[in-house]
Amino acid sequence: MTAKQTYQRAIAARRAFALPGYPTLAQAGFDGDYVSPIQMTSGNLAGPLLMSKDWLDAPSAKQHKDQLKRTGYLPNIPYNKVMDRVLRLLNLTRADIYITPIFHLLTPKRSSTIPAPHARACFDAVGRHELLGRRPVALGTDSARVLAFFGIDHITAPHPSARIGSYDHRANLIAEAVQAA
Repeated sequence: MTAKQTYQRAIAARRAFALPGYPTLAQAGFDGDYVSPIQMTSGNLAGPLLMSKDWLDAPSAKQHKDQLKRTGYLPNIPYNKVMDRVLRLLNLTRADIYITPIFHLLTPKRSSTIPAPHARACFDAVGRHELLGRRPVALGTDSARVLAFFGIDHITAPHPSARIGSYDHRANLIAEAVQAA
């Protein structure tokens, strides 16, 4: 099976996956030919794989729908400010990398805690199709725990929105992890 075929399988799995209490991308008006909207700009199937906890919460997705429909991400939030610094450090663009969440549904509020069984169920149904033989960089402890649960070799780095150090400090740690992966 080719990488593109495996990716199409991941899209189908994301469309089929649902859990009570979490809107799907389709329910929020974000269904598309991607597993996560951020892949509109960061969906290189051969690029470094970065996995974080989730894509976005439902209220933010609704509030910023126009911007998200164009780019798949919000450039002015801490997560993406740090990721832009990571890319500059590595001399890469968003088109060179692959970003995806562990949890492919929308959370009810910003910075929601996703119960471990929910995160694991979503990764098992969807995320495992996105690996494509790559060693992922787990951005944050939530994604690292899920990957470790499934015995997937990965490199752990801080979540770009973590409240540790400066943006530059986090960017340097993430860039080092991408290089190690």
